[in-house]
Formats: sequence, structure tokens, C-alpha cells
Amino acid sequence: MNLRVAVSGASGYAGGEVLRILTSHPQVEIGSITAHSNAGQKLGSLQPHLHALADRVLEPTEVEVLRGHDVVFLALPHGASAEIAAELPDDTLVIDAGADHRLEDSAMWEKFYGSPHAGTWPYGLPELPGAREKLVDAKRIAVPGCYPTGSLLGLAPGFSAGVLQPDDVVIVAASGTSGAGKSLKPHLLGSEVMGGMSPYGVGGMHRHTPEIIQGLSNAAGEAVSISFTPTLAPMSRGILTTATAKYKPGVDAATIREAWESAYQNEQFVHVLPEGQWPSTKSVLGSNHAVMQLAVDEAAGRVIIVVAVDNLTKGTGGGAVQSMNIAMGFAEETGLLAQGVAP
Repeated sequence: MNLRVAVSGASGYAGGEVLRILTSHPQVEIGSITAHSNAGQKLGSLQPHLHALADRVLEPTEVEVLRGHDVVFLALPHGASAEIAAELPDDTLVIDAGADHRLEDSAMWEKFYGSPHAGTWPYGLPELPGAREKLVDAKRIAVPGCYPTGSLLGLAPGFSAGVLQPDDVVIVAASGTSGAGKSLKPHLLGSEVMGGMSPYGVGGMHRHTPEIIQGLSNAAGEAVSISFTPTLAPMSRGILTTATAKYKPGVDAATIREAWESAYQNEQFVHVLPEGQWPSTKSVLGSNHAVMQLAVDEAAGRVIIVVAVDNLTKGTGGGAVQSMNIAMGFAEETGLLAQGVAP
């Protein structure tokens, strides 16, 4: 079975990453490729690495253009997906790479995004407990944010296994500049970013905060409180997440490690590294893999988990295609066999 697939927002980083992966998918025919302000231009002038699609002309992001496809990827700014998705047929698989359908709590959506909540779709991070089953035969899927991908993969096993305490969870993550999108922003100019790091969204202000809380609370079966601080690193892509949480009294280091190893022992894209080996963003560059390591700080009574993902692949486009594969009954790894790039 070949699927006819449309990709909106194709001139941006997320849309471009979805297209990069789909060009290697043996069961996909790429149909309409759309953009907003860049409609009418050839894709090759905006995404020169996509050689196979360079001569394709970007169409406007309109419902009539997107209709008639088996799958539609919406790689649009937050708040722009819901209206389009609502007008697409119920039998079309719609995969939203934006935030519009990730949150379960409408009050949290309105607080952090300032617009009416569009509803909640199955969450496209299949390695979370119970998530994969909800994606089977789904027709609407919400792709996780890039920061939540690393944070949830890193911490969920400990909460699912009941070895972590739900209070005083601290997450600090460093992201490459592509996480901010492709629009010109003065603080993301090369001369501003090179040679330094800087925080932003400090004090619980980042929009991914409620998404991380939601995922960890679901894993724990109780409310989890976190402090999340994102930082900007002088690299184009990748996220290195360092998360710490208190472990429960009486739990030993072997039990803690077993929680993570058992959670991911059968996962082909998430890897707990051998003891003593620590993650690097470079090792997952361009791949749908996540790598992590953990350590127990007995003096502090805390577990430290470090996770590396490519924010555009496992954190966006790869996760979206992986979810599509599950929903459509394909082998989960189809089109996603690329390993990391080194050096």
C-alpha cells in the first residue's frame, strides 16, 4: 500500500525534516507541498538539501490543496493547525507537528498560548507507557514538542516504576537554534549565538512546561511538579537534556537502573547507554534515535538522567513519521533506519 502524503509548512525546518525523511519512505508518494508566505516558490530555493524535490513548486496552505491525501502533516506555527485540521475529512490521517492538540488541560493551553483550546489528540511519543496502543488506527495525532521528547523519555521510566518522588524535579535542556524555527530573529543571528550560551523562558514560562508536567504526571499516576529551564546552545540542531529527581527512600541504585533498562530494552529508537558512556547530541544527529545515561547521586538522594536527541528528527519529523507508521500499520522503523552522523 502506497500513501499519498501532503506536507504543509514545507519551507520551515519541521516541514523540511518531514520531507527529508519521507523521501526515503518506500510506501509514500509525496503529493502537495505547501507553504504560506513562500507559496509559488520552488522548494529547492528554500530547502536546497532536498534534491529529489527541488523542482516542486510550493502551493498555498489551504484546505482544498490538502484534501484528497491519505496523510497530511501540519508543520505550522502554534495556533494555525486547528482550523485547517477541523476541515479535513475524518478518514484522513492528520499529524500535527505544532502544539495545538498536545495538551489535555484547556486552562493550561489558554494560559500558555492565549487562545481557545482545540482539543486533545493521541500523543505521538510511542515509547511512553500506553502511548503506542493509542496510535494504532488513529486518524489524528499530536507530535510532542522537542523539549518534552527528551524530558519525557528521560524521566518517564522512573515515574512509571514508582522509584521517583513527584516533587522537586529539575530539568535543564540545551537546544540548537533550529528549535526556534526558520523566521529571522536578531538574537539567533550567527554573530549573536556563536561562542556563547544563554537561557530563555526562565521561571516556568516556556510553553513546553505544561506538556512535560502532563506527560510525567500521567506516567506517575499523580501530579508531578517540575522546574524547567531551556537554554540556547551554539549549534544548529540537537537537544541535550539534564534532568534530576529525588528517588524514594529504600530504593537502591540497581533497582533504579533496572527501571530504565527494562522500559527501553525492546525499543529500537531509545537506548540506555552502557554504564560510563555519556550521551552527545552529535551521536544522534539526523537520526530518530534517543540516547541516555543515568547516575545515582546518593549524597543528594537524586537520580541524574542525561538525554540526547536531534530536535528536528526524533523531536519532530522522525517522531511524526514513526507515529504515521504505527497508525497505518507499517513496520515502525520504515523510512527511519538512518544512524547518527559522525564526526
